[in-house]
Amino acid sequence: MKKLFLPLIILFQTSVLSAQNTGSLGGTVTDAKTGKPLIRATVLIQGTQLGALTDSIGRYLIRNVPAKTYNVESKYLGYTTNTKFNIVIRSEGNIDLNFEMEESSVALEEIVVRPNPFEKSKISPLSVQNLSQEEIAAYPGGNNDIAKVVQSLPGISGSVGGFRNDVIIRGGAPSENVYYLDGIEIPNINHFSTQGSAGGPIGLLNVSFFEGVTLSASAFGAQYDNVLSGVLQFDQRKGNEREFVGNVRVGSSETALTLEGPLFKGNDEKAKASYLVSVRRSYLQLLFELIGLPFLPDYWDFQYKVNYSPDAFNDIYITGVGSIDDFAVNELDEFDATQQASQDQVPVIRQRTNTVGIGWKKRFTDYSGFLQVALSTNLLNNELLRFEDNVREEGKFFENDSREFETRLRVSMTKFLGDWTTTFGGQLVNGDYTNTTLDLVEDREFNSELTLYRYGAFVQTSTSFLQDRLSFSAGLRLDGNSFTESGNDIWRTLSPRVSASYQLDETGIFSLNASLGRYFKILPYTTLGFQDSRGEFSNKDSEYIRTDHVVLGLEYLVSSTSRITIEGFYKQYGDYPVSVSDDVSLANKGGGFEVFGSEPVNSIGKGRTYGVELLYQQKFTGRYYAIAAFTFYKSEFTGSETDTFLPAVWDNGILISLLGGYKFGNNWEVSSRYRLLGKAPFVPVNQDATLENYPAIILDYNRFGEERLDVFSQLDLRIDKKWSFKKFSLDLFLDVQNILGQEIPEEPQFGLVRDDEGAILTPRRLTQVNTEGDGSVLPSIGIVINF
Repeated sequence: MKKLFLPLIILFQTSVLSAQNTGSLGGTVTDAKTGKPLIRATVLIQGTQLGALTDSIGRYLIRNVPAKTYNVESKYLGYTTNTKFNIVIRSEGNIDLNFEMEESSVALEEIVVRPNPFEKSKISPLSVQNLSQEEIAAYPGGNNDIAKVVQSLPGISGSVGGFRNDVIIRGGAPSENVYYLDGIEIPNINHFSTQGSAGGPIGLLNVSFFEGVTLSASAFGAQYDNVLSGVLQFDQRKGNEREFVGNVRVGSSETALTLEGPLFKGNDEKAKASYLVSVRRSYLQLLFELIGLPFLPDYWDFQYKVNYSPDAFNDIYITGVGSIDDFAVNELDEFDATQQASQDQVPVIRQRTNTVGIGWKKRFTDYSGFLQVALSTNLLNNELLRFEDNVREEGKFFENDSREFETRLRVSMTKFLGDWTTTFGGQLVNGDYTNTTLDLVEDREFNSELTLYRYGAFVQTSTSFLQDRLSFSAGLRLDGNSFTESGNDIWRTLSPRVSASYQLDETGIFSLNASLGRYFKILPYTTLGFQDSRGEFSNKDSEYIRTDHVVLGLEYLVSSTSRITIEGFYKQYGDYPVSVSDDVSLANKGGGFEVFGSEPVNSIGKGRTYGVELLYQQKFTGRYYAIAAFTFYKSEFTGSETDTFLPAVWDNGILISLLGGYKFGNNWEVSSRYRLLGKAPFVPVNQDATLENYPAIILDYNRFGEERLDVFSQLDLRIDKKWSFKKFSLDLFLDVQNILGQEIPEEPQFGLVRDDEGAILTPRRLTQVNTEGDGSVLPSIGIVINF
């Protein structure tokens, strides 16, 4: 035993002796509205005497900062103090901390207004959550996966009990969300994504790239198209403009390498161009094969960004993200009924994704506004196969071999006219879709080729009154397309929206927030490109899905670092597509390994989700932080009987999320997350039809809503320790999911009756194979090295 621990003791002693206990913190301070650098702004590290003033281009640098966690604030005369929370300082691996400061209209001799540490905009004064890179990276149970992290925010849940990573916002389907990477739309954020929807089991974005993430669950700006439930914006940082740095992250399922540095620096202190690039490789397939699981998920992903700022008024960037996914089937060493059923039923997936975009932001030299242009392409190659014998890939009864390719041009201009900010612009999208489908169960076979153009225009204007106590924003958007029969009737998609926020008292402690808006979404390519037995596009007469949002909320700032909010919301849907074959709203599909929407539909469905959210949030102060969120809601949609509302598969009724963390001395941190989801309905299996078509699983939508899953409840725990050395820093963490071993609710899974050796008994019969719940505790260890 002594021999086992001796190397660890030596390593620990060596690390203590060679530790470098200080690091540097730098960044910029700019005007949030114009982007103008603020000269001689003060940046202070709270609880210390350390600070710096910004130079002529708005940059600051603070050296010799002891390695630990701080709150950092920026101050400038005539501007509201801005505080950044939970900033971890290491000897190496510190990213720039940038401040965007809001001008204050309150005179110095007047009453002091409490700064709001919880960022919100005039356009989206409520239903907005902002996450920093550190908050995402240290999230218990999150595994550096943004989709898992946001599932703990108010009103947001994920699929229960499955190998899934869906983002379900206020009872809306996963297909109702959109994702933006620095203003470039990306179709999905997951590996092995459900084509036509957005879910998948594993996130593909690198947290090291993020400067921040913003989630809007309502009150979307008019510049966002094709969204019904949520907008997730990923703001990527610039690469290091001064020196080459990087990090290696080794987790329980993959290894990631991130590199960054200046380009063409020369003898200058910092370069005008920089790069940020990463690659990640999974080894889940090796672990799954080693322990004898029936499926082998194998993936790569890559992400990059290059920035070039020739002067103070122009920023140009190229960014991209992509993945290579292969989901294969593993032959079992020993027979197990549950694993055998999974081996029979999982699809073989071969998927390739790639998004590339170039953007340009041009600030006007008089700081009266700016122009933004973005040109991007999205590519998805998806091959999904199902076989009677998955191991040998024999007896193919389903094939989807498709390609989606989009080219997008987005242009917008923002002008500042007094207290008014107005943004207007438009977009043009060219989409090409090809699909070869063979479905022997549904007796469908077609080869589809589809080319269409989508276009849109928008205007959004915002202002403040009464010395910033009342803020107001209004927007208008319209969209059209060249494919559907009514696609060019742009008056059908006229979508107004308005939002307002009013501070009920002079100090800004209480504020009332409200929004009202109409939003539209075109059906996915999988639905538009579906062909019937005559080779015709049977869904060409479909309409845009429509939803109307009404949200009202009250915010109370308990202190300068904490708040309590309550929000009530109501969403009403119209023209929702209803499956002709299953007589169910497509809102109740897209949560499995399938091709979402590839079937005939009628745009006759209705829907509604409504509820109330309660939130208490405590920013990092001293040593701890906390979030407590409670959501009570209903989610209902209709089939062909448009007057009959049935609970949606996302209708949990209640969501509870509790998150907290405590930072001890010597860079130790303990954090925990608890989630509870109420009983959600599921679609039972039609056992007679499944037996006839096995291994295809046929669902009985006529019985939808008769049964619900048990309550989902899970407690996760995470322990972090950070070391700082002279040339590198080291982060080590232990993440334990489901630490109490609570059983995860699952839908009944069926397989064929077999003997002890796995041979099928005759006559063939079905049996439920997952009769015992899974209450596994899932520990994982990870390490991050910054150099």
